[in-house]
Amino acid sequence: MSTATCPLNQNMKQELFQIIQRLSFKKGDFILASGQRSNYYVDCRLTTLDGRGSFLIGHLLYELIQNLHVDAVGGMTLGADPIITSVTYRSAEAGHPLSGFIVRKESKGHGAGGQFAGNLAPWMRVVLVEDVVTTGGSTLKAIDAIQKAYPSVEILGVLAIIDRNAGGKEAFTRCGIPFQALFDVQAFLAE
Repeated sequence: MSTATCPLNQNMKQELFQIIQRLSFKKGDFILASGQRSNYYVDCRLTTLDGRGSFLIGHLLYELIQNLHVDAVGGMTLGADPIITSVTYRSAEAGHPLSGFIVRKESKGHGAGGQFAGNLAPWMRVVLVEDVVTTGGSTLKAIDAIQKAYPSVEILGVLAIIDRNAGGKEAFTRCGIPFQALFDVQAFLAE
């Protein structure tokens, strides 16, 4: 995944940092999705569902994947949903529209059923997105579901807005999947 950024995108990254700091970063006593206890919580949905936050996320994440020959962007519902939309919108705006898909926590029991919504096909090369990665558990479940349903799908990487440095990166590395986050949580803790 690309690591180079132009000055314009450095400005966008700094603006996104400020939005996350203002809207999403909270101090207190919290139980995380991983079951771990924490003295801070990052509710990135407040940023991913903010108009300017969504715009910046789409631009910054698309920049990281635009040269990977990706067919689709997806992830585990609910955290990934607005990120997928931001990236697919930006990809279309850039003239290289990507498909998007959502992985449900379990197959639904009505309609067409299935664990996937959107556009995922066996021939695709995909990148998964997540808002905040702690242990990587929800994205690892999405990876497992994709690999079982579509063993020929190539997962090129996982992108996150924030890495909490709690084992997620290492879990993806063990699976042979590259991981990159826009921000390390330490940057928010230092503020």
